[in-house]
Amino acid sequence: MWETSARLLKLLSLLQAHRDWTGPRLAARLDVTLRTVRRDIGRLRDLGYPVTATPGAAGGYRLEAGAAMPPLLLDDDEAVAVAVGLRTAANGTIAGIEETSVRALAKLEQVLPSRLRRRVNAVGAATVSLAARGPTVDPALLTLLATACRDHESLRLRYTRADGTLSRRLVEPVRLACTGRRWYLLAWDREPAGWRTFRVDRIDGTPTPGPRFPPRDPPEEDVAAYISRAISTAPYRVQATIRLHAPAEAAAERVSPASGVVEAVDEHSCLLHVGGPNLADFPVHIAQLGFEFEVLSPPELVAQVRALAGLFGRAAGGS
Repeated sequence: MWETSARLLKLLSLLQAHRDWTGPRLAARLDVTLRTVRRDIGRLRDLGYPVTATPGAAGGYRLEAGAAMPPLLLDDDEAVAVAVGLRTAANGTIAGIEETSVRALAKLEQVLPSRLRRRVNAVGAATVSLAARGPTVDPALLTLLATACRDHESLRLRYTRADGTLSRRLVEPVRLACTGRRWYLLAWDREPAGWRTFRVDRIDGTPTPGPRFPPRDPPEEDVAAYISRAISTAPYRVQATIRLHAPAEAAAERVSPASGVVEAVDEHSCLLHVGGPNLADFPVHIAQLGFEFEVLSPPELVAQVRALAGLFGRAAGGS
């Protein structure tokens, strides 16, 4: 009986982790037969969990939304992560979530074991949140976008371009990314066809769900690096490449994903790729990183750095 109950809990956890499961995949994960999977699915239904089954080669099992939310199965680390996230959400970039986070945290802490409650309280006591900078985003919109990414569901949306003009897009969402100040959506734009990175705060209104699409491979294996380039260098007319005499890990601590892309060269140096509307802002920005550097391109930036070096040298009393 204990083995069956433990298996049902594991089955429920698997169904909550992913939207669709085939019978053979569930059987393999649970190390049981297909017949046992079907019997356990029946037990979950008897307990009130709305598990649907779709026949055919592309079919499988899915835990649908029910009249009441089923209990979430979280391991220790997941429970601590959720609790800490709720505590810090009040000062995040998601609009209107403060009161909701407090209510959810109160419910979660009621059921946390004492050992986990101590871990959560320790992190909370040692942490101070600073006010968020940048535009806020409706949590309902984030939820809709995340669900579309998970379910491979296309979206029709109205998007405000950087120049203020409004456009209508049909996109296939793939990933959401947050830089700490802004949220971005990576999606395949059907017209014109190509990968696009959209600022979520520029999405006007609520997108309309469209038909589902077959999963598409991301433009690069390292999706985070691709999004970083898309928002920090690709949009700008002027781009520069700088060699920093510092390890890539050290440079990445001082360069936000929204301001540049760090590429490792060796254990002692790296390349910094940056973009901007003009060259004037580059020298000071790069110097403020605090590393020795050399400009690789463009040549105009080399000349500007030399001119500024002379200017600063004279200001400091040099020859």
